Amino acid sequence: MPPEDATAPPRTLFEKVWERHVVARDAAGNELLFIDRHLAHEGSFHAFAKLAERDLPVARPDLTLLIADHYAPTRGRGAPIADPEVARVIDQLGENAARFGLSLIGLSDPRQGIVHVVGPELGFTLPGLTVVCGDSHTSTHGAFGAVAFGIGASEVAHVLATQTLWQRRPLAKRVRFSGRPDAGVGAKDLVLAMIAQIGADGGTGAALEYAGPTVEALSMAGRMTLCNLAIECGARFGLIAPDRTTFDWVAGRPLAPEGAMLERALADWRALASDPGAAFAEEIAVSVEGLAPMVTWGTSPEQAAPVTGRVPDPAELPTAAKRDAAAQALAYMDLAPGQPLEGLAMDRVFIGSCTNARLEDLREAAEVFRGRTAQVPTLISPGSSAVKRAAEAEGLDRVFRTAGVEWAESGCSMCVGMNGDLVPPGARCASTANRNFPGRQGPGSRTHLMSPRMAALAAVTGALGRPEESAR
Repeated sequence: MPPEDATAPPRTLFEKVWERHVVARDAAGNELLFIDRHLAHEGSFHAFAKLAERDLPVARPDLTLLIADHYAPTRGRGAPIADPEVARVIDQLGENAARFGLSLIGLSDPRQGIVHVVGPELGFTLPGLTVVCGDSHTSTHGAFGAVAFGIGASEVAHVLATQTLWQRRPLAKRVRFSGRPDAGVGAKDLVLAMIAQIGADGGTGAALEYAGPTVEALSMAGRMTLCNLAIECGARFGLIAPDRTTFDWVAGRPLAPEGAMLERALADWRALASDPGAAFAEEIAVSVEGLAPMVTWGTSPEQAAPVTGRVPDPAELPTAAKRDAAAQALAYMDLAPGQPLEGLAMDRVFIGSCTNARLEDLREAAEVFRGRTAQVPTLISPGSSAVKRAAEAEGLDRVFRTAGVEWAESGCSMCVGMNGDLVPPGARCASTANRNFPGRQGPGSRTHLMSPRMAALAAVTGALGRPEESAR
């Protein structure tokens, strides 16, 4: 990386990383970025078809990593895939890897998992890089101080063919968290509280930098959860300045720099922080003082409230758009204005997804399950095969199985339901995933987003509640 110019005006973290990657600019204000890392899953077959049509090679095969995750079966792994369409899409990923000379992490690979878990796990994701993937939650990787964003099929093809991408530079906004939340409140609660405050359009198109002591105290798993959900308030990017927590997490990863190269990298990474006086398009303050665990009541992550609260009355919301959206959400979710959230019965529980399926998340859930029994069908799908092995080494799988919980293989699973893991029509699911849109977990399914701790509590009680340790 080039040395920082001491005479340059103060810049944000986002500006520093973005500007390092600008290859060219056009008269319309678009900028051509060099892409350091490209992750692709089964849905990339459209992009590979575009390359095949034009007989184009992949420009930098060493910078693309293919991973089977969205359609990955989480049950019966190793047996023939029953659904021919799922089997076809997964087979295509392997065929494209072979044809274009790309690295593949397939279903039988011990590194298999969700792209946004595996990339950081392997050290493929590093501070100061540009990272793209044909998945909106690529913002997850911004937890490392990377400029990471989701792209469409035509953009995936462009990256494969050129290792560059035309983009228009977005505005940078800073979100400062302050205050001491209740015990048992984690990153998922913090970010749901933020989205509820600023709305599903509060960060539209922007790069959100999360800052403040509350953020600095988070583990890397917590930081990835924050950045993962940046997209749910309309932002394109979520970023956190790398620090000692980041550096310690990255060191020793299989694809991370080592020795003298690591020392050089660390010297560069330490400069990846917003300068004092750097100008942001907006400063957003989020107080989490006394915040209780959050749950969603509607069909957007914006429609969330503390579990100690009640379903709002649409008539009391500030705009016609929010009133209409809330009314439609309540009809779909079969809820009434003023109804208490605590005690609302659940029919299913899902703990998994790129938002909350890391080892730390599973430990949190196991604390609740230990010595108790699930009252409703519960599925836990770890974020990666490595996470699964680590959880089993700690005996977490025994805790889950003893509680009557299904312990599955890694993959996107019930977050999006492409692999057949679905919530039945009309059923309520306590989910640690990132989206609660109508039909997201299956036609007619009703999804309530929450933390792993809250989802585990819903499993053992059959209803929304407040974990004992969160009460003062």
